[in-house]
Amino acid sequence: MEISLVIPAYNEEDYIADCIKSALAFDGFKEIIVVDNASTDRTADIARGFPGVSVVREENRGTGFARDRGFRESSGDLVAFVDADTRVRARWRAQVISAFVRDPNLVCLTGPYWFYDLPFITAQLLNLNWRLAYIGNLFTGPLVVGGNMVLRRETLEKMGGFNTSIVFYGDDIDISRRAARFGRVRFTFAIMIDSSGRRYRVSGVLRTLALYIRNAVVGAFHEHPEYTGGYEDIR
Repeated sequence: MEISLVIPAYNEEDYIADCIKSALAFDGFKEIIVVDNASTDRTADIARGFPGVSVVREENRGTGFARDRGFRESSGDLVAFVDADTRVRARWRAQVISAFVRDPNLVCLTGPYWFYDLPFITAQLLNLNWRLAYIGNLFTGPLVVGGNMVLRRETLEKMGGFNTSIVFYGDDIDISRRAARFGRVRFTFAIMIDSSGRRYRVSGVLRTLALYIRNAVVGAFHEHPEYTGGYEDIR
Protein backbone atom coordinates (compact mmCIF):
# COMPACT_ATOMS: atom_id res chain seq x y z
CA MET A 1 0.00 0.00 0.00
CA GLU A 2 1.62 3.24 -1.19
CA ILE A 3 0.95 6.82 -0.08
CA SER A 4 1.07 9.91 -2.27
CA LEU A 5 1.60 13.03 -0.15
CA VAL A 6 -0.03 16.20 -1.47
CA ILE A 7 0.92 19.62 -0.06
CA PRO A 8 -1.20 22.56 -1.30
CA ALA A 9 0.71 25.81 -0.92
CA TYR A 10 -0.09 29.48 -1.48
CA ASN A 11 2.73 31.94 -0.67
CA GLU A 12 4.29 29.58 1.85
CA GLU A 13 7.98 30.41 1.37
CA ASP A 14 8.45 30.69 5.15
CA TYR A 15 7.03 27.23 5.89
CA ILE A 16 7.23 24.93 2.87
CA ALA A 17 10.85 23.83 3.40
CA ASP A 18 10.22 22.56 6.95
CA CYS A 19 7.10 20.74 5.78
CA ILE A 20 8.96 18.95 2.99
CA LYS A 21 11.97 18.18 5.22
CA SER A 22 9.69 16.52 7.77
CA ALA A 23 8.16 14.32 5.07
CA LEU A 24 11.50 13.38 3.53
CA ALA A 25 13.05 12.61 6.92
CA PHE A 26 10.92 9.52 7.36
CA ASP A 27 10.88 8.41 3.71
CA GLY A 28 8.42 5.83 2.45
CA PHE A 29 6.07 8.06 0.45
CA LYS A 30 5.53 6.98 -3.14
CA GLU A 31 5.65 10.63 -4.17
CA ILE A 32 5.48 14.11 -2.69
CA ILE A 33 3.51 16.62 -4.74
CA VAL A 34 3.52 20.32 -3.91
CA VAL A 35 0.60 22.14 -5.53
CA ASP A 36 1.66 25.74 -6.03
CA ASN A 37 -1.72 27.46 -5.77
CA ALA A 38 -0.92 30.60 -7.79
CA SER A 39 1.81 31.76 -5.40
CA THR A 40 3.56 35.06 -6.03
CA ASP A 41 6.57 34.34 -3.80
CA ARG A 42 9.38 31.72 -3.83
CA THR A 43 7.24 28.77 -2.69
CA ALA A 44 7.61 26.81 -5.94
CA ASP A 45 11.34 27.49 -6.28
CA ILE A 46 12.01 26.32 -2.72
CA ALA A 47 9.97 23.13 -3.24
CA ARG A 48 11.78 22.35 -6.51
CA GLY A 49 15.06 22.47 -4.60
CA PHE A 50 14.24 19.14 -2.93
CA PRO A 51 15.12 16.05 -5.01
CA GLY A 52 12.17 13.80 -5.70
CA VAL A 53 9.54 16.46 -4.97
CA SER A 54 7.14 17.27 -7.82
CA VAL A 55 5.73 20.78 -8.15
CA VAL A 56 2.60 21.53 -10.16
CA ARG A 57 0.95 24.92 -10.51
CA GLU A 58 -2.79 25.41 -10.03
CA GLU A 59 -3.93 28.89 -11.05
CA ASN A 60 -7.43 28.58 -9.57
CA ARG A 61 -7.14 29.77 -5.98
CA GLY A 62 -8.70 27.78 -3.16
CA THR A 63 -8.05 24.64 -1.12
CA GLY A 64 -10.59 22.67 -3.15
CA PHE A 65 -8.84 23.41 -6.44
CA ALA A 66 -5.39 22.73 -4.96
CA ARG A 67 -6.31 19.44 -3.31
CA ASP A 68 -8.21 18.26 -6.35
CA ARG A 69 -5.25 19.02 -8.62
CA GLY A 70 -2.93 17.16 -6.25
CA PHE A 71 -5.23 14.14 -6.20
CA ARG A 72 -5.38 14.01 -10.00
CA GLU A 73 -1.58 14.30 -10.28
CA SER A 74 -1.02 11.50 -7.73
CA SER A 75 -0.87 7.74 -8.23
CA GLY A 76 -0.74 6.13 -4.76
CA ASP A 77 -3.32 3.73 -3.33
CA LEU A 78 -3.74 6.27 -0.52
CA VAL A 79 -3.67 10.03 -1.06
CA ALA A 80 -2.61 12.10 1.95
CA PHE A 81 -3.07 15.83 2.34
CA VAL A 82 -1.18 18.06 4.76
CA ASP A 83 -1.01 21.85 4.92
CA ALA A 84 2.20 23.63 3.94
CA ASP A 85 2.71 24.98 7.47
CA THR A 86 2.64 21.52 9.07
CA ARG A 87 5.38 19.08 10.02
CA VAL A 88 4.80 15.34 9.74
CA ARG A 89 5.80 13.30 12.79
CA ALA A 90 8.03 10.21 12.77
CA ARG A 91 5.36 7.51 13.08
CA TRP A 92 2.66 9.29 11.08
CA ARG A 93 3.07 7.24 7.91
CA ALA A 94 3.33 3.93 9.77
CA GLN A 95 0.17 4.67 11.74
CA VAL A 96 -1.69 5.54 8.55
CA ILE A 97 -0.67 2.32 6.77
CA SER A 98 -1.53 0.22 9.83
CA ALA A 99 -5.01 1.75 10.13
CA PHE A 100 -5.94 1.12 6.50
CA VAL A 101 -4.54 -2.42 6.50
CA ARG A 102 -6.48 -3.32 9.66
CA ASP A 103 -9.77 -1.90 8.45
CA PRO A 104 -10.72 -2.56 4.80
CA ASN A 105 -13.86 -0.45 5.31
CA LEU A 106 -11.83 2.63 6.30
CA VAL A 107 -12.01 5.24 3.53
CA CYS A 108 -10.72 8.35 5.29
CA LEU A 109 -8.33 8.73 8.22
CA THR A 110 -7.73 12.11 9.83
CA GLY A 111 -6.16 13.62 12.92
CA PRO A 112 -5.58 16.89 14.78
CA TYR A 113 -2.79 19.46 14.96
CA TRP A 114 -0.44 20.36 17.78
CA PHE A 115 0.28 24.08 17.40
CA TYR A 116 4.03 24.19 17.89
CA ASP A 117 4.49 27.97 17.74
CA LEU A 118 1.80 29.00 20.24
CA PRO A 119 2.39 29.36 24.00
CA PHE A 120 2.20 25.94 25.67
CA ILE A 121 -0.95 26.76 27.66
CA THR A 122 -2.72 28.00 24.53
CA ALA A 123 -1.66 24.90 22.61
CA GLN A 124 -2.96 22.69 25.44
CA LEU A 125 -6.32 24.49 25.46
CA LEU A 126 -6.64 24.00 21.70
CA ASN A 127 -5.72 20.34 22.17
CA LEU A 128 -8.62 20.10 24.61
CA ASN A 129 -10.82 21.70 21.96
CA TRP A 130 -9.95 18.87 19.56
CA ARG A 131 -11.21 16.39 22.14
CA LEU A 132 -14.43 18.33 22.68
CA ALA A 133 -14.92 18.56 18.91
CA TYR A 134 -14.42 14.80 18.65
CA ILE A 135 -17.12 14.21 21.25
CA GLY A 136 -19.46 16.66 19.53
CA ASN A 137 -19.01 14.98 16.19
CA LEU A 138 -20.16 11.67 17.62
CA PHE A 139 -23.61 13.26 17.29
CA THR A 140 -23.18 15.38 14.14
CA GLY A 141 -21.04 13.09 11.99
CA PRO A 142 -17.36 12.18 11.50
CA LEU A 143 -14.79 14.91 12.08
CA VAL A 144 -12.31 15.55 9.26
CA VAL A 145 -9.31 17.90 9.38
CA GLY A 146 -8.50 18.94 5.82
CA GLY A 147 -4.85 19.69 6.53
CA ASN A 148 -4.21 16.24 8.02
CA MET A 149 -6.17 13.57 6.20
CA VAL A 150 -5.67 10.46 4.09
CA LEU A 151 -8.22 8.98 1.68
CA ARG A 152 -8.28 5.85 -0.44
CA ARG A 153 -7.80 6.68 -4.10
CA GLU A 154 -10.86 4.64 -5.08
CA THR A 155 -12.95 6.64 -2.60
CA LEU A 156 -11.79 9.96 -4.04
CA GLU A 157 -12.61 8.66 -7.50
CA LYS A 158 -16.11 7.67 -6.39
CA MET A 159 -16.52 11.09 -4.76
CA GLY A 160 -15.54 12.79 -8.00
CA GLY A 161 -12.65 14.51 -6.26
CA PHE A 162 -13.00 17.67 -4.19
CA ASN A 163 -15.75 20.26 -4.18
CA THR A 164 -14.07 23.23 -5.84
CA SER A 165 -17.02 25.55 -5.15
CA ILE A 166 -15.96 25.77 -1.48
CA VAL A 167 -13.35 28.48 -1.04
CA PHE A 168 -12.16 27.81 2.51
CA TYR A 169 -14.59 27.15 5.38
CA GLY A 170 -16.71 24.04 5.12
CA ASP A 171 -14.45 21.85 2.99
CA ASP A 172 -13.75 19.52 5.93
CA ILE A 173 -17.45 18.90 6.52
CA ASP A 174 -18.09 18.39 2.82
CA ILE A 175 -15.27 15.83 2.54
CA SER A 176 -16.46 13.97 5.63
CA ARG A 177 -20.05 13.81 4.45
CA ARG A 178 -19.25 12.60 0.93
CA ALA A 179 -16.54 10.11 1.93
CA ALA A 180 -18.79 8.54 4.58
CA ARG A 181 -21.13 7.34 1.84
CA PHE A 182 -18.48 4.80 0.83
CA GLY A 183 -17.17 3.54 4.16
CA ARG A 184 -15.78 4.51 7.54
CA VAL A 185 -14.36 7.97 8.29
CA ARG A 186 -12.16 7.91 11.38
CA PHE A 187 -10.57 10.67 13.49
CA THR A 188 -7.62 9.61 15.64
CA PHE A 189 -5.01 11.29 17.82
CA ALA A 190 -2.54 8.63 16.64
CA ILE A 191 -1.75 10.71 13.54
CA MET A 192 -1.47 14.13 15.15
CA ILE A 193 0.94 16.43 13.29
CA ASP A 194 2.58 19.73 14.19
CA SER A 195 1.17 22.90 12.68
CA SER A 196 1.66 26.64 12.88
CA GLY A 197 -0.94 28.41 14.98
CA ARG A 198 -0.54 31.65 13.01
CA ARG A 199 -4.25 32.06 12.35
CA TYR A 200 -4.99 31.88 16.08
CA ARG A 201 -2.06 34.17 16.84
CA VAL A 202 -3.07 36.85 14.33
CA SER A 203 -6.87 36.70 14.52
CA GLY A 204 -7.15 35.74 18.19
CA VAL A 205 -7.90 32.37 19.73
CA LEU A 206 -11.50 33.06 20.77
CA ARG A 207 -12.45 34.77 17.50
CA THR A 208 -10.93 32.00 15.40
CA LEU A 209 -12.48 29.23 17.48
CA ALA A 210 -15.89 30.90 17.31
CA LEU A 211 -15.64 31.08 13.53
CA TYR A 212 -14.66 27.43 13.16
CA ILE A 213 -17.31 26.26 15.62
CA ARG A 214 -20.02 28.31 13.94
CA ASN A 215 -19.22 26.81 10.55
CA ALA A 216 -18.97 23.30 11.97
CA VAL A 217 -22.29 23.45 13.81
CA VAL A 218 -24.26 25.06 11.00
CA GLY A 219 -22.53 22.97 8.34
CA ALA A 220 -23.39 19.74 10.11
CA PHE A 221 -27.07 20.39 9.48
CA HIS A 222 -26.97 22.07 6.08
CA GLU A 223 -26.34 20.70 2.62
CA HIS A 224 -23.76 23.35 1.73
CA PRO A 225 -21.41 23.95 4.66
CA GLU A 226 -19.84 27.36 3.87
CA TYR A 227 -21.56 30.39 5.38
CA THR A 228 -19.07 33.02 6.50
CA GLY A 229 -18.31 34.48 3.10
CA GLY A 230 -14.65 35.38 2.61
CA TYR A 231 -11.63 34.46 4.62
CA GLU A 232 -8.34 36.14 5.42
CA ASP A 233 -5.04 34.89 4.03
CA ILE A 234 -2.56 34.89 6.91
CA ARG A 235 1.09 34.51 5.98
